[in-house]
Amino acid sequence: MWGGFCAYERRGGSVDDFAFPSRTNHSNHLSTRQYARLVDEWVTEIGLRAEDYGTHSLRRTKASIIYKATGNLRAVQILLGHTKIENTVRYLGVDVEDALTLAEGIEI
Repeated sequence: MWGGFCAYERRGGSVDDFAFPSRTNHSNHLSTRQYARLVDEWVTEIGLRAEDYGTHSLRRTKASIIYKATGNLRAVQILLGHTKIENTVRYLGVDVEDALTLAEGIEI
């Protein structure tokens, strides 16, 4: 990866430049809207439905994987930037069954 940055510098780029610059203002970063458009294009190009694999579904998937691996709702809440744990529970779709399974695995 470092070699890629060195090659970028040789072409006149700086390590301070954005890896994904704005299409309209290269001194600024890529907008979230443009990022979403790019992801939609990439997903469509490989034959998947953009509605099923957008930026938000990727965010939810990562949070779900972290939750399933750790069972740590608080960590997921922090990563998602939720102020209320209830929002994280709703976001992940945690139900009573999941909660009971977690509780059974922990002894005090």
